[in-house]
Amino acid sequence: MNKRSFKYAWVLDKLKAERERGITIDIALWKFETNRYYCTVIDAPGHRDFIKNMITGTSQADCAVLIIDSTTGGFEAGISKDGQTREHALLAFTLGVKQMICCCNKMDATTPKYSKARFDEIVKEVASYLKKVGYNPEKIPFVPISGFEGMYTRLVVLELYLWGRVETGILKPGMVVTFGPTGLSTEVKSVEMHHEALQEALPGDNVGFNVKNVAVKDLKRGFVASNSKDDPAKEAANFTSQVIIMNHPGQIGNGYAPVLDCHTCHIAVKFSEILTKIDRRSGKELEKEPKFLKNGDAGFVKMIPTKPMVVETFSAYPPLGRFAVRDMRQTVAVGVIKSVEKKDPSGAKVTKSAVKKAGK
Repeated sequence: MNKRSFKYAWVLDKLKAERERGITIDIALWKFETNRYYCTVIDAPGHRDFIKNMITGTSQADCAVLIIDSTTGGFEAGISKDGQTREHALLAFTLGVKQMICCCNKMDATTPKYSKARFDEIVKEVASYLKKVGYNPEKIPFVPISGFEGMYTRLVVLELYLWGRVETGILKPGMVVTFGPTGLSTEVKSVEMHHEALQEALPGDNVGFNVKNVAVKDLKRGFVASNSKDDPAKEAANFTSQVIIMNHPGQIGNGYAPVLDCHTCHIAVKFSEILTKIDRRSGKELEKEPKFLKNGDAGFVKMIPTKPMVVETFSAYPPLGRFAVRDMRQTVAVGVIKSVEKKDPSGAKVTKSAVKKAGK
């Protein structure tokens, strides 16, 4: 492919299309251990065409490593109004990733090589933007690196069964879980992390788990597994959200239908009714039933998903209650969910193993 700089990324990118095109398309997981920590690394694509996959990986992270192109022109493109450095930082904060490390990559390609002046320039500009997003730059380490000259090899870890992040509660073998939005219920056969069996998985764990009597077609990315006996996940008929318009060229009114990225779900939603416009800082109501919202405005909006999806209130389940709104290949708004009207599934499947387990 005549792309020497891709030789290390090629090790981790396992899809044929990724290796042929020289870009990361899907997320990949691998682990490393220290004396104190057991870490799962989620490698996510940076290309804007695959932002959905980046969001899927980011939504499951505790800490983000923001890779910044330090080359002349590369950094300026990334930090520009529509650049991916800005968008990835905004999405990370929106998706609840409160810890960040900034790596200024390609320092071997600056003029002169490993230029301190260039590094300081990047730190100053990125820190300023991160502060606007909501991060505290004083708590974010900036590290100059060279992914090409440094020995940063990566290893492929194959996906295990179903996989996901435990957001609340526990997951353990023998549990009966219900998958929203369809209502499918089945028994968890085993829980694993990097090929090692677990007796239970706790909040923050990224795990693979095997379920009984379920076909692959019955489950999709974005489904939510929940305890069948304790507030099982259900489809959202509609929900009311507090939204801040960040980057839209015009006005947003009733009927607007962008894509909403919430946890690992990417589904178009309809802004069925703009209920109020509010002050961003105080939350005080400024206008009831406004005709539109524009850049800088905040308000409460009733939303209706165009396809079945699971969301929750931010107060009850924060990772399932925060979202980004995307349109025109960019993030146009962010928000949190205040209330959800749910509907019971019709014809929900209950597997034999779930019935047997419930009868014990």
